Amino acid sequence: MALSAEQRERYWQDGCLLIPGLFPRATLQRLETRFLELVTGRIPRPESMVVMRDIAFVKGTQQAESPVHEVNKILGFEDDEVLYSHSLYPALLSAVRDLLGAELMTLTTNVFNKPPGIDGRHPLHQDLRYFTLRPEDGIVATWTAIDATNRENGCLCVIPASHREGLYEHGDPDWPEFNSGFFAARGVDLERRRHLEMQAGDTLLFHPLLVHGSGRNRSQRFRRAISTHYASAGCRRPPGKRKRDPMMRRIPDPAP
Repeated sequence: MALSAEQRERYWQDGCLLIPGLFPRATLQRLETRFLELVTGRIPRPESMVVMRDIAFVKGTQQAESPVHEVNKILGFEDDEVLYSHSLYPALLSAVRDLLGAELMTLTTNVFNKPPGIDGRHPLHQDLRYFTLRPEDGIVATWTAIDATNRENGCLCVIPASHREGLYEHGDPDWPEFNSGFFAARGVDLERRRHLEMQAGDTLLFHPLLVHGSGRNRSQRFRRAISTHYASAGCRRPPGKRKRDPMMRRIPDPAP
């Protein structure tokens, strides 16, 4: 899938671009089935994969209805062939290459699980807070809805054009308890928020400086999404910076 000139301009202007229906239902079902197999222990997990439990179950403030309810996200699925097929999906790679160029590597991968009855919020933040690679324009995040997302089940919200405002100061969320590694951007104008309701298979491409987050799941169903961050092969870690980036993997170049 090649992006049009208008789509590329919208990405750089707003810091994000929504591509409807990029993934078919059958592919999403395969990804979701694999997620469930991994978190329930029906298949062994790669050593490099981290399954993060929600803070409510780590601290024992809630009791889980099932092992799936405990999971906040999977981090690092590069060594799982099925989940990593999201990162290698030709239509997705084509769109990302239109923004970053042909030579890519995956920077980090996640499956997000937002169970019903769990707080599950993710504070407004910028992904560049977690990365040391630069330049920032050489990184693109992709977020694919496995289930339909809306205000009720905690869809993404973004601050359009915030990628042009530099890296905000980040600190702990102003909540009683929050998951490990969650940081909140300081001084965000909440009046600028735009909530993005998406259908299953829709994919958002966004800049690593775009301020974004998600709300509580107030519905009675799960809300899941899968995400891959890509970096141009030309990205580098500035001298003297401590290595902090997750697993990186070179993607084969497109066929000539």
